[in-house]
Amino acid sequence: MGQQPDRRSFLKTISASVPLLASAGTAPAMNATGGQASKPVGPLRLSCNLYSFNEPLLVSKSMTLEQVLAFCSEVGFDAVDPTGYYFPGYPAVPTDSYIYEIKRKAFRLGLDISGTGVRNDFTLPDAAKRKAEIELVRQWVNVAAKLGAPVLRVFAGKNIPAGHTRAEVLNWVVDALGECVDYGSKLGVIIVLQNHADFIETAEHVLEILNKIKSDWLAVNLDVGSFKMGDPYPQIAKIAPLAATWQIKENLFVDGKEIETDLTKIMRIVRESGYKGYLPIETLGKGDPRQKVPVFYDKVKKALDSL
Repeated sequence: MGQQPDRRSFLKTISASVPLLASAGTAPAMNATGGQASKPVGPLRLSCNLYSFNEPLLVSKSMTLEQVLAFCSEVGFDAVDPTGYYFPGYPAVPTDSYIYEIKRKAFRLGLDISGTGVRNDFTLPDAAKRKAEIELVRQWVNVAAKLGAPVLRVFAGKNIPAGHTRAEVLNWVVDALGECVDYGSKLGVIIVLQNHADFIETAEHVLEILNKIKSDWLAVNLDVGSFKMGDPYPQIAKIAPLAATWQIKENLFVDGKEIETDLTKIMRIVRESGYKGYLPIETLGKGDPRQKVPVFYDKVKKALDSL
């Protein structure tokens, strides 16, 4: 790998971290020269969803979690989003000493931990197994709280089991999520529901669940690549105001056909939704993530800075 460009210079870091100020009320934001700012005000920073490194972390085990953190810091990310199965022993929770060591190392590398997540399924027909899935989420809420991660990503589940109706399974999902959300609220961790082209296929499916729970401690992990029916952009825009975190991917699906993501359009949706926070990016498919991730980082940053 060639030497990465130095994106973390002191002056750039300072300029990115100082917000544009506007007086309360209707006064417009001003730029450094005293004129009206041309870009929307609001902190939007890039995080790396570590599924981008699934092959070296989980398959070949050619990189450690600590090495991936160091790489992300070198690229220029402000944060990382490490899914639970990149911690030793998953689904069992790691020791407190390991959790705190990862937290310390991230901090020393200048990285926040923007979130974490689990692999769960609330559509299982066996009530005892669903209860075990709830307990899995609860245990990883504890981990998220110790890491200082504000959100924990979860799924609704895979599908509608044979012999059951969507309405029946929806009740299972809502009941399970409700328990997790209640537990998360007690530890200050937001449960974020990811659309994943599974039980959730459309924006309406997302809204259906959130409208039944109605909690400030439940939000959306908006996966731009997992609306595979019709035009994804209106669906993304529809639930964007409910997002507490994202997954920005290289490709998405239009009428079931995989095409390159229009990053400018996505960033416009992000801005117009009023979202302020981290934008985790994720690369998929073949290729070395140590080559792919910096390239995609630059593309996303360019699209973000263009608005």
